[in-house]
Amino acid sequence: MSDVVCEVIAQLPTKYGTFEAHGYVDQRSGEHHVALVKGDIADGEPVLCRVHSECLTGDTFGSLRCDCGEQRSRAMRQIEKEGRGVFLYMRQEGRGIGLINKLKAYVLQEQGMDTVEANLALGFKDDERDYSAGAMILQDLGIKKLRLMTNNPTKIDGLNEYGLEIVERVPIQMPINPFDKYYMQTKQKKMGHMTTYEV
Repeated sequence: MSDVVCEVIAQLPTKYGTFEAHGYVDQRSGEHHVALVKGDIADGEPVLCRVHSECLTGDTFGSLRCDCGEQRSRAMRQIEKEGRGVFLYMRQEGRGIGLINKLKAYVLQEQGMDTVEANLALGFKDDERDYSAGAMILQDLGIKKLRLMTNNPTKIDGLNEYGLEIVERVPIQMPINPFDKYYMQTKQKKMGHMTTYEV
């Protein structure tokens, strides 16, 4: 039996289109995650997928310090356009360090640190996320092969590690703005993100 259990399935009309919202509970942590499903995804064919980590500041408040909100919008539009796919929303705020610690990291960034240095200064790894729950959710949905919307090689490795085959990486690069330029460059330079920003 999986450690991540689907508790409810509901229709979710959004401004991007109507999705089927699968609500999951991680029995290990008690955390809740949501998979927004479009079309027939359990037919064995590779599935367009975005595994998106929660970002309250970007997704909800429209923060310009990151590209998370723009990536969420682009991914949901792309899945709707194709008529088939999954947008998986994982509750692992701030690369897994939580909202308050993310805000503390913002303060350190305002003092001159980059995102990696700020996380390390707070006693965390540069990225604390765990992709096991995400992999279990995708497998529960009947998915074996992914066309993954990401720039992050760690996410690809993390999902591969749990038996999912990434058959294609679909780039999802957003334009830089003056508030997130250093952040985007740091992800590319220090975390190996597959983007093409000038650094």
